[in-house]
Amino acid sequence: MPHPDNPRLTHCPPGLPRDAYLAEDWFAREMRTVFARRWVMVGRLADLPPGTLRCVTVGAASVIVARQPDGGVSAFHNTCRHRGAELCPQGADQRLGKLITCPYHAWAYAATDGRLVSTAHAQPTGDFDRAAHGLRPVSHRIWNGFLFLNLATDPRPLRADMPLTTLDNWPMDSLVTGHRWETQIACNWKVFWENYSECLHCPGIHPELCDMVPIYGTGIMGRNEAPDWTPDSPGGPNLKPGAETWTLTGAPCGPVFPGLTPAERQAGYTFVTFWPSTYVVAHVDYVRAVRLAPVAPGITRLTAEWYFPAETLARPGFDAAEVAAFAKLVMEQDGAASAMNQRGIASPAFTGGTLMPEEYEIHRFHHWVLAELEACP
Repeated sequence: MPHPDNPRLTHCPPGLPRDAYLAEDWFAREMRTVFARRWVMVGRLADLPPGTLRCVTVGAASVIVARQPDGGVSAFHNTCRHRGAELCPQGADQRLGKLITCPYHAWAYAATDGRLVSTAHAQPTGDFDRAAHGLRPVSHRIWNGFLFLNLATDPRPLRADMPLTTLDNWPMDSLVTGHRWETQIACNWKVFWENYSECLHCPGIHPELCDMVPIYGTGIMGRNEAPDWTPDSPGGPNLKPGAETWTLTGAPCGPVFPGLTPAERQAGYTFVTFWPSTYVVAHVDYVRAVRLAPVAPGITRLTAEWYFPAETLARPGFDAAEVAAFAKLVMEQDGAASAMNQRGIASPAFTGGTLMPEEYEIHRFHHWVLAELEACP
């Protein structure tokens, strides 16, 4: 039997049913529950300049984020309280003043708190309650420079799979976005998370990654997943000899962050995961974040960004896209594998999967999803 601290499953449980990945009603319920009550990351606060209004998507909701001229943030549902018109279109950012004005009938709201300021040409009768017609607020939270939004009226605390202090030794707030990549994957959002949560696929799908991280080539994500692992088992670097980070050569793209501990440098990467929307990977020289946005039961939009110190970006000849190439290759392979998985799930012969002992993290994810659905029918 594996050591009690080994995370491997001691049985082979069933996975989620076929409908979880294909059915419109299942998907709609996830939008009403998982993505309407959990914190969803929508980007870096530094990439939203003061005096800017931006439209973002959180689950099924369109949300406007207002960055005040003084740097403050407010967020509201993107719907006018008059007759529901869209206040801010998708696409290019807009300049933000003191008011958010509806382009349809010119109702105007205070950008700071969403209160109704003007009904323009409309002249309400005495029964109209102006105070009850402010914009519907959306909660926000800043963590390490990332902006999270939550549609719930009384949101729970922001939580990750690791303590929120995990990246305290990285200069997160001062990092600058150097590269961005966006794509759509023909898979359910949960299929991508499942692929992220195991490495049984790594030997067949990720030859370059397995060369960089040899333990992945054995089909597991960490040494403590090996069947014969004990707390006394020897440790060691995660990356291959001579490699320090995730670049095509394994060499840092710039100065190593000075505040890292020897263990953090030896690890070569530190993951922090926020279901259902994002994961952050901190390396010794840069940080990457990947966020998922469900578009339809079988379509997921993936956005990846790479963040660097300003002095690294300013180095002569520095190419952020070249640094991003290694992880982008891995994500393209993951996207192709996830799409392949989705196509197989669509077969009428598939009713549900069976998890292996190494897929303990998928098992935990499935329980989390089901608990979210059951909490709010």
